[in-house]
Amino acid sequence: MNTTAGEEQEYPAITRRNFLKVGALGIAVASVGPLSAQTATKSARQAEAADNTEYLTREENFVNVGRGNPPPHELSLERRRAAGLTPETWRLEVVPDSDSDAQVERPMSKEQGNALTWEQLMTLAEKRAVRFLHVITCTNMPKPLGMGLWEGVPLREVIWLTQPKTNIRRVYYHGYHNEDPKQRFQSSLPVSRVLEEPLGELPIILGYKLNGEWLTPKRGGPIRMVVPGAYGNKSVKWIQRVVLTNDPRQNDTYAEWNNDTESHLKTCASFRSVPEKVKAGQAVPMLGVAQVGMSGLSKVQYGVTSQKTVLPGNDPHFAGAEWRDAEILPAPARWGGGLPDGKLPAVPLQFDPNTGKPREWPMRDTIAFWTARLSNLPPGKYDLRCRTIDANGQAQPMPRPFPKSGYNAIQKVSLTVES
Repeated sequence: MNTTAGEEQEYPAITRRNFLKVGALGIAVASVGPLSAQTATKSARQAEAADNTEYLTREENFVNVGRGNPPPHELSLERRRAAGLTPETWRLEVVPDSDSDAQVERPMSKEQGNALTWEQLMTLAEKRAVRFLHVITCTNMPKPLGMGLWEGVPLREVIWLTQPKTNIRRVYYHGYHNEDPKQRFQSSLPVSRVLEEPLGELPIILGYKLNGEWLTPKRGGPIRMVVPGAYGNKSVKWIQRVVLTNDPRQNDTYAEWNNDTESHLKTCASFRSVPEKVKAGQAVPMLGVAQVGMSGLSKVQYGVTSQKTVLPGNDPHFAGAEWRDAEILPAPARWGGGLPDGKLPAVPLQFDPNTGKPREWPMRDTIAFWTARLSNLPPGKYDLRCRTIDANGQAQPMPRPFPKSGYNAIQKVSLTVES
């Protein structure tokens, strides 16, 4: 199969068994285009395929991206206790920036002996905890790192405990860094986004659970930041310090590395399973995933081009290519991710509490699986591409085709049809 390194780890249920199930769908098809491609139509069996494709990524199958020498999760239990990386030793400082004129009535610090403890956070969680589904994606990597159900306390609930007064424009924060400034990974946010989200958006949280289980050290436990709508560089692991500042700059580590740190998630598609070779007359099942960014998702499309075709040189985004609609799979009945029987706990913020179903599908800041099926391709070598059309009608990689603000280049895989 055409796959990307780490792909099996990201979505463990997309195995050969499930892939063959998608390929064996006995569904009506319609001939399209000069290559006689055929695409799957909606059916109950596609819903079954969605159920057999594990939507949430199991914790152990998340692709890991992090820093540290050694990484914090590789420290011994004794060293993690000493570093404040276990629940009983964890402390969170929330303080004003000493290099600005930010004013806070009741800062919480280790020096004063009143830094926030795990027990205090859990007390807040009894009344303030929230859950939501969110994909974690690296700004410059082509595939999501994993799709999770996150639980935590909104960061604003903790900030209000410090009684902030004035001259506060941004919030910056970092995790454990072995007391080595060169290993520190820092991110920041406008204080307005921390204290208030637009209607229908999700709060920034101090996250302590993934898929119903306590965060492991490898996933950033005991506490990590989870920033909805943003790339993973905002969702800093092993969080230990939050600073309120009047400094307007994006003082993020990622900014120093020439990245757009304020970029919202982009909508884009990728293949998950496609055969590398088939015999003439054999059907070609395709299974893929779409990342649903800020602008939503209306369609996933695929294109088939003979490798003998000379492509126009003035169409870098393949806007003039022949594209066909794939089928977006519906919300699953079983969500996977190691949840008991695949059932979600009560009630994620994106879900209607009366029906227990998503308020929209596909949901922004998450993923959706898609399928399509080709047949009757003549012998030869082909390039397959996929793209999204967002809810504003923009075709990937538009409207933001630039690097450093989120990867969304159109993916291409090769297919050989043998005689």
